[in-house]
Amino acid sequence: MRAPAPAYSPNDGIIDTAERALGGKVLSSLEAVGEVSFTVDRESLVETMTLLRDTPGLEYQQLMEIAGVDYPQREDRFEVVYCLLSLTRNHRIRVHVQTDDEKPVPSVTGIWPVAGWLEREVYDMYGVLFSGNSDLRRILTDYGFRGHPQRKDFPLSGFVEMRYSEEAKRVVYEPVKLAQDFRTFDFTSPWEGAEYVLPGDEKAQDGAGLPEAKGAPTPLKADDIAKAGVAQTPAKSPDAPSQPYGKTAESRAETGAGKAEADATPKPADPDVIPGGKGDTGTGGQNQ
Repeated sequence: MRAPAPAYSPNDGIIDTAERALGGKVLSSLEAVGEVSFTVDRESLVETMTLLRDTPGLEYQQLMEIAGVDYPQREDRFEVVYCLLSLTRNHRIRVHVQTDDEKPVPSVTGIWPVAGWLEREVYDMYGVLFSGNSDLRRILTDYGFRGHPQRKDFPLSGFVEMRYSEEAKRVVYEPVKLAQDFRTFDFTSPWEGAEYVLPGDEKAQDGAGLPEAKGAPTPLKADDIAKAGVAQTPAKSPDAPSQPYGKTAESRAETGAGKAEADATPKPADPDVIPGGKGDTGTGGQNQ
């Protein structure tokens, strides 16, 4: 059974072929988890991409994606990653260039016109500049948006918030207003407890409400619990007659029984009620 993932050509000889074609333009190369990536010189990016497209044995005709990565600890904090596909060879590679927020990256729109939109996205999210892009505008955020949201130092709440104003009849920008103050939470294990008195437990005094140390003994032992249970159970008198569970009735008033008559005799059966009597019309008898 074939794997559901698409099959690509193996990476055999790709790095050697690319390094021979590109020469000193390749700063480093890497093959990991079945993928090949090259870090190339930023200034010669357009020439590098042209060689990767036109060199026999490489022939990466299609630009699939341009992505950005932010490494704030590095001098050139941004990496622009180009994902290329060879349609004739059924193979993919990645090309990396490094830059900062001032040095522009040469645009590859002259090789792949689709790069115009992709470069605008990287500019919008990271602030990377592209020289040669004739329409380098924001593409995902609004016109008045401040900053670049995919940068690691961009605040999570943003700088301003946008809403529609009924009074002004337009969209307005205002400073961010949080609905509640920022609160910190300690994720203490529930069976160990927090090392402070929780709200509502102020009645605990002298540290009585604080949890005991980890592994502390319980206040009562099994013998103490058994003795406490025996003390609370009333002792049974040896002379007390055995009675069934529950309360025993002591008078007819409690049982609901009537007073027996002196000449009490069994009453005759009602023929209209007893089967087989005069009024019975069932299968036991018939009216004559």
